[in-house]
Amino acid sequence: MKLTGLHLLLTYQCNFVCDHCFVWGSPWQSGTMTLKVIRDILRQAEELGTVDWIYFEGGEPFLYYPIMVKGVREAVQMGFRAGIVSNAYWGTSVEDALEWLSPFAATPGGRSLIEDISISSDLYHYSDQTSQQVRNASQAAEQLGIPLGVISVAQPETAGAEPAVGKLPIGESKIMYRGRAAEKLVSQATLEPWRQFTECPYEDLREPGRVHVDPLGNIHICQGISLGNIFQTSLIEICKSYEPDGHPITRPLLENGPVGLVQRYDLPHKENYADACHLCDEARRNLRARFPDVLTPDQIYGLNLD
Repeated sequence: MKLTGLHLLLTYQCNFVCDHCFVWGSPWQSGTMTLKVIRDILRQAEELGTVDWIYFEGGEPFLYYPIMVKGVREAVQMGFRAGIVSNAYWGTSVEDALEWLSPFAATPGGRSLIEDISISSDLYHYSDQTSQQVRNASQAAEQLGIPLGVISVAQPETAGAEPAVGKLPIGESKIMYRGRAAEKLVSQATLEPWRQFTECPYEDLREPGRVHVDPLGNIHICQGISLGNIFQTSLIEICKSYEPDGHPITRPLLENGPVGLVQRYDLPHKENYADACHLCDEARRNLRARFPDVLTPDQIYGLNLD
């Protein structure tokens, strides 16, 4: 497995409680990275030698602003390219957004400290598709020379929405019915026969390219499916030893998608589901007791909050 990107879940906490959130972000979530943890992850990424990008996300990473700024600076000093994913709650005015973003601004004749800031703006976060906060943040980023893009997730069954790619979809993307969405939004979706979900449409489980690292050290190939813990096994060893056809969860997913999980482990199931993520989410919940070190942590499965 050759990784070129690490996405650091700086915190599971968020100032929003969005119905579509697949990491169950909320003000009551637990789990936040310290500077020591960030430095350990960056050191291991440097030792791996293939990582180019480090993203800071959550939850909402701006809730731990000084730690995020320091982490970004140290990542860039080590030669990584850095990005941030945020909901721009801090964009209360253009003037305020300039203050929040100024530490990442481009130096004269140079590039900005962060090379991408991806902002979530849709009807799950705000009352408008493009919020005033996002408009303020966009103006500030333009003034500071910081590249900014907008992530927008469509309402259930919105015509024209495209499938998401990875975790940074471009434009308006379809809901992935996992995490909180599997509980809150399925009732609004058009359900389809379970047997048609024979592939994972969003993740490259064989050569993922990028993974997520959470505050507990879990390496997620998809949120809630761990390949190991970076605090117990080095990132180099996790990458070297990953065998997609030997992993208890990725193997059946590669063979026959979420249907493969159900069939391989003879799991109970309903006849219809909103999408592949919905079936996979339910199957993994039924398997957690059997694979507690793989289908982890509780935060991803919404078991310790709201």
